[in-house]
Amino acid sequence: MEKQKLPNEQVIMILGIVSYIGCCCTSGFGGLILSGIGLFLAKKATETYHQNPELYNIQSVNTWKIVNLVAFILSVLVVIYYIYMKVTGKDIEQQRQLEELLEQFSNR
Repeated sequence: MEKQKLPNEQVIMILGIVSYIGCCCTSGFGGLILSGIGLFLAKKATETYHQNPELYNIQSVNTWKIVNLVAFILSVLVVIYYIYMKVTGKDIEQQRQLEELLEQFSNR
């Protein structure tokens, strides 16, 4: 008998991939939310597997659980960096430097 896919396996995969984009484009907050949801769904899928291990294949869910975990950790680091930049005011300094560079580039 062929083993079935666990419920929400594709959703966990999509959330794992999109959470990397959310990490980079939303200062880490989007990645936290998406990978958090992915980890929650992976936990539920693992519980379903443990109820009937002979029916399901767990390899793919374990892989995407790791992907979601790495995205979550990366998002946490980006959020910490974002908060650090805001608290110290270095984000404003970087914005000024970028404006100066753009001004120099446009004057050429």
